[in-house]
Amino acid sequence: MSLLPVEVALERVLALATRRPREVVEVGAAIGRALAEPLQASRTLPPWDNSAMDGYAVRAADVANPGVSLKVTSTIFAGQRPSLPVEPGCCARIMTGAPMPAGADAVVMQEKVRTAADGVVVIDEVARPGQNVRHRGEDVSEGSVVLPAGRVIGVGEAGAIWAQGVTQVPVFGRPRVAIASSGDELCEVTDAPNGRIVDTNTPVIAQLVKLSGGEPTILGRAPDALEAIRTLFAKGLSFDVLITVSGASVGDKDFTREAFESLGVAMDFWKVAMKPGKPLAVGTKGQTLVFGLPGNPISAMVTFELFVRPALRAMQGLPASIPVLPGRLSVPIKKPAGLRHLVRAQVERRASELWATPLSSQSSGALTSAVGATHLISIAPAETQVPSGAVVDLIPLSWGA
Repeated sequence: MSLLPVEVALERVLALATRRPREVVEVGAAIGRALAEPLQASRTLPPWDNSAMDGYAVRAADVANPGVSLKVTSTIFAGQRPSLPVEPGCCARIMTGAPMPAGADAVVMQEKVRTAADGVVVIDEVARPGQNVRHRGEDVSEGSVVLPAGRVIGVGEAGAIWAQGVTQVPVFGRPRVAIASSGDELCEVTDAPNGRIVDTNTPVIAQLVKLSGGEPTILGRAPDALEAIRTLFAKGLSFDVLITVSGASVGDKDFTREAFESLGVAMDFWKVAMKPGKPLAVGTKGQTLVFGLPGNPISAMVTFELFVRPALRAMQGLPASIPVLPGRLSVPIKKPAGLRHLVRAQVERRASELWATPLSSQSSGALTSAVGATHLISIAPAETQVPSGAVVDLIPLSWGA
């Protein structure tokens, strides 16, 4: 299979990402998730005209000029229903959130009112109808759509849901993600290396799955033997997503492709025109979306960011497009033509612009080259030299500092 441009590869990945079925969860647990159905208001809010501040409820016609004296006939606290209407020449002391009494159509804030004598106040400003009044239905009316389907629920949205007396909402389910790795050269974090390399890819990818809203399950690691790899991968095909790490290249013991084919995985593409992360495999088996990530730690992290994370978000009904921000390059960059280069960088704001500085190491095998990275500088395949100060595309990293 020929090398695919990054943009085309992402389009094909998203076309394979099947949205998860809906599930009902508590509103607090729905923060950060997408609403599966529109939320229709069963309550009008506010349910009645109420005061926007502490002050005096008046008839605006009585306060057409400053210095008017009015008799205070009642006091209304929040949570109380008014017992008396406001008659001409009168007013009511009212607190923030309290219902407006009949006859009153404005509220004068208490700072604009002076006490003249027992039960009488002087209004020091002109009142306008509707002044400092929150009107019934100003927030939402019964039967209207409070939140549309697909809206990502934040704290504000949660408040709007609770205000309707709703405690549970339908959201799109979290994808179940199996993670499998292979390699005779790898060992567990707690093992003595004895010439081997600690398998950091598996726990790192599991954490990235969590950050993307998925539910990771680590299946384990197989030795570099086709049947062992095939058996391990087969376990992952019962999940929504299977992510394999390493063995996606063309070495003598890279059996990922052969294992996929023997399991009936339909490969959509195998390589992407990018660096790092060229040997990326993507396919499907039934309803399972399969990713074969490269074994170099940074390559695995970058391909996850550009392809797996958007797919996991799309499966949850979340925005899946990769955000790209304009910025400027603090130092020049040279590269050969042919591949899109994704350069790890630290970004800082200078005045109104973002300035990107590439990290000193760009080795795809050095984990420290991910430490401190906040963005990827995306340099098009045809570009070979990007001068200092040039405008570049910046991709924020979900795993960035």
